[in-house]
Amino acid sequence: MSLSSADEQEQLRRLRWQCRRGMLELDHLLSRFLELGYADLSASDRVLFVALLREQDQDLHKWLISRAELPELKYQALVEHVRAVAAEPSA
Repeated sequence: MSLSSADEQEQLRRLRWQCRRGMLELDHLLSRFLELGYADLSASDRVLFVALLREQDQDLHKWLISRAELPELKYQALVEHVRAVAAEPSA
């Protein structure tokens, strides 16, 4: 089942809000990924990204910025992808 354009826009609006965190570094990293990499994710990886956004800021910071080992292997590939996309130079 595919989402309508209006549904996709609403979903992106909600995700932009969820990417706003209590830590500025996370705000920038997650928002940059949402703009540059989210559209390329598979449906299952999009679900996983939403689940990742439910994690605590301290954990996200450790995993995405400090590069601490992830306790949940299900996030490994996605976290590496988020880091890579967010590190890409601006066009």
